[in-house]
Amino acid sequence: MKTLAAIAVASLLVSASVAWAQNDRIGSIEVTNVWAPATGSSPTNSAVYMSLADRGAKSDELVDASSPVAQKVELHVFNVGKGDVYGMRRVSGIEITPGSAVTVLRPGGAHIMLESLKRPLRAGTTFPLTLTFQRAGQLQIEVRVESPQAIVANATWPPR
Repeated sequence: MKTLAAIAVASLLVSASVAWAQNDRIGSIEVTNVWAPATGSSPTNSAVYMSLADRGAKSDELVDASSPVAQKVELHVFNVGKGDVYGMRRVSGIEITPGSAVTVLRPGGAHIMLESLKRPLRAGTTFPLTLTFQRAGQLQIEVRVESPQAIVANATWPPR
């Protein structure tokens, strides 16, 4: 009986991980590994991270994003200022080059900033996010919320 229960639990875990491995696609743009860190009970801001690949022949650009969970959503990159002072700045787009290169939005790099959250982001939940690409158009995806420790595991430091 214990073996049967273990097999059932393992099957559920494999099914869940396969569901999260699902790719979203619009035109030649493929979006994978979409996640955001969970927040505390009184959050103000958070971020969304993902991998973007352009499987076509012409480059595209992520130019906007929106979500009902935040009052404002912006595209950001980390930059290094004078004296190795790190900061974020808003950008008008994030280029996605065609071919085999993958553009990764991750902690310490480019990301989608969620400002003035309307509710906390709880680990294990999802929320909608609409991405707008210059060529491919709009794609609505689901963002999975991970534990805050995922930031450390996925960070690029120092920022690039």
